[in-house]
Amino acid sequence: MMRGFPPAEAGMVIGLLGGSFDPAHAGHVHVTKAALKRFGLDRIWWLVSPGNPLKSRGPAAMQTRLDFARKVMRHPRVTITDIEARLGTRYTAETLAKLTRIYPNVTFVWLMGADNLAQLDQWQDWRSIMERVPVGVLARPGERIAARLSKAARIYAHARISPYYARRLADGQAPRWAFINIPMTDMSSSAIRARGDWS
Repeated sequence: MMRGFPPAEAGMVIGLLGGSFDPAHAGHVHVTKAALKRFGLDRIWWLVSPGNPLKSRGPAAMQTRLDFARKVMRHPRVTITDIEARLGTRYTAETLAKLTRIYPNVTFVWLMGADNLAQLDQWQDWRSIMERVPVGVLARPGERIAARLSKAARIYAHARISPYYARRLADGQAPRWAFINIPMTDMSSSAIRARGDWS
């Protein structure tokens, strides 16, 4: 394995939770623990991104965000990584294309909040995301209806599996996705930044 890249055993199912994590908070932890359980994942990697192409404002320094994320998320099955910066990728579709080549014997599951599903059609090469790996969507407060009526949800309605079978999300070929409702916190990174609370 390339230096600085997370190790992964053949046959593992690894969830990928991408974002700026600017800063990471209890809401991210809550989603991560729920995803591990509900989607039957062996591991989750937090992909701390260099920046979000859809946001005009740049995030805090990478090392600051990595250090804080590792302080917030302490779990033996969760890895905090700057792998996107190491890969030199800017978009999720690019990241997934490279990861699936580097780890050919691993099944990746892309994890996202329902708010991201609602705007997925604005992402670069968004269809390739849906068609490359299974996708696990976790509902957030107030975002459920918009997500279920979104362009991506409509186009890939045939590939959606019942929440009852969500633990078997990785058992089939993409496109394949599941939408689950979980009790969520309303905490957000923007609110924490506004308070200046990185402690």
